[in-house]
Amino acid sequence: MKTLILIRHAKSSWAIPDQSDFDRPLNERGRRDAPDMAKRLLEKKFSIDLIIYSPAVRTTETMHTFQKALNLDARKCLSKDDLYLAPSFVIAETIAQLDEKINTVILIGHNPGITEFANSLTNARTDNMPTCSIFTVQSACETWTEFDSSKKEFLFFDYPKLKSQHP
Repeated sequence: MKTLILIRHAKSSWAIPDQSDFDRPLNERGRRDAPDMAKRLLEKKFSIDLIIYSPAVRTTETMHTFQKALNLDARKCLSKDDLYLAPSFVIAETIAQLDEKINTVILIGHNPGITEFANSLTNARTDNMPTCSIFTVQSACETWTEFDSSKKEFLFFDYPKLKSQHP
């Protein structure tokens, strides 16, 4: 059984107009939403084996928030250069390369690729994965190389403004 938890980075800052896209940090809302969403994920009681994430500042900051909330060792967090603004097919290739011993992985990335990839997994659709949203699927496959072609079950989609389900 393989579980994939897709997370779009939390809201980033545009306070410095000439700052490179790669170097944009989280803004105040992003720093507020990330711990809340990490807590919501923690409540789902997944046993996370690995977090893979884009090396951009905003995805790295988002990862650190989830790592802390989930009490994960830093050795279970892996930055992947290819995930920076990755299109859907690159995300699929990254997933296919995961070690079969890993059963539950979080991937933190960027739009539009992460939304396109999420929409390719099951019949569950979203027009847009909002910042700090979580889209989760599960497959009965044995290896990550089989994941792309396997039948997947949609588990849940959550995002900061979806507060009606969370007190």
